[in-house]
Amino acid sequence: MPPEGSAPGLGRLKRRPEFLAVAGARRKWVAPGLILQARRHDDRQHSGAGEASVRVGFTASKKVGNAVARNRAKRRLRALAAEILAEHGAPDTDFVLIARGETLVRPWGDLRQDLTTCLKRLKAWRAQRGTDRCGTGR
Repeated sequence: MPPEGSAPGLGRLKRRPEFLAVAGARRKWVAPGLILQARRHDDRQHSGAGEASVRVGFTASKKVGNAVARNRAKRRLRALAAEILAEHGAPDTDFVLIARGETLVRPWGDLRQDLTTCLKRLKAWRAQRGTDRCGTGR
């Protein structure tokens, strides 16, 4: 359970129409290790009290590999989202992380940089809470 006064963690996109809505927004950025799609919530989708304002979904096509490889790629993307999107994802936004063949072999630091770059390019990057733009905390 998150501490009082802080935003809840990441919500999940689970149903096909949710994924299609994010894809239909046509906001995406392609990086060597992943593809990020983003969609701001409209009037009908504002999160209620106690719900996560950032939702994320994960997908990997058969081009990534067999079922074992696809599951491993999605596990890496879930860990990446928990580390970066929970802290830096723009509020009231849905994200879809799409695995690529490179997702499996790309070094972790490079994969983190890929997601950071995608968020900044899509203007969905949120600076760390409690710090100013310089990161000094003042």
